Amino acid sequence: HNNSQVKKRDLLFELDATPFRNKAEAAQIALEQARLSNDQLDAQIAAAQASLKTAVLTARNDKVTFDRYQKLSTLQNVSQADLDKVRTTWQSSEQSVSSIQANIHNLRIQRGERDEHRNVTLQKYRNALDEAELNLGWTKVYAEADGTVSNLQLSPGFYASSGSAALALVNTRIDIVADFREKSLRHTHQGTDAAVVFDAFPGHVFRAHVTSSDAGILAGQEAVNGQLSEPETSNRWVRDA
Repeated sequence: HNNSQVKKRDLLFELDATPFRNKAEAAQIALEQARLSNDQLDAQIAAAQASLKTAVLTARNDKVTFDRYQKLSTLQNVSQADLDKVRTTWQSSEQSVSSIQANIHNLRIQRGERDEHRNVTLQKYRNALDEAELNLGWTKVYAEADGTVSNLQLSPGFYASSGSAALALVNTRIDIVADFREKSLRHTHQGTDAAVVFDAFPGHVFRAHVTSSDAGILAGQEAVNGQLSEPETSNRWVRDA
């Protein structure tokens, strides 16, 4: 509720997790399917290796037969047609060996590394699963610090746009950003005690300390934009030093 007091790590609001959960489950299924595909490739590689052994033996026997026919041909004990026939058979068996070897090489490329952490295909699906689970975890928004909920723009069924604020969390810790002349900061460093007074509370001195000192500032308002800190020029809080 608006103006509610919350503690750090309290749940502020929760998005409908259904689509994010479905994506995480789909990513998990895709990863398991990739593992099953690798198992199928392992089986195909094993079968191809068995076929390769048979093909190598066949080619070896066909080569022996061809060599024998070639010797007989020199003695004119076999016809040229028979010699050509056994030569063709031997060459065909050699081509079968080469074809099976190429198929095994292709299957091994598809299979990739046997180590799951080095397998490119599995790593791709694992990264997709990690991202889906990360997005699922982000459906719950927690308070990053103690504070008060303000400007609450949420209600059940509200469509939250990415990058748009749904509420403000007013931190119970007060930070004051101010700019001083360099000569006033000569003996100031991180941890230096400070005293703050406000026109709205005459006679009251608020104890503070320096948490950081920037090397430079830009005139204008404070913004997180990758540039230098931009403290807002105002006399309502701190008098000029």
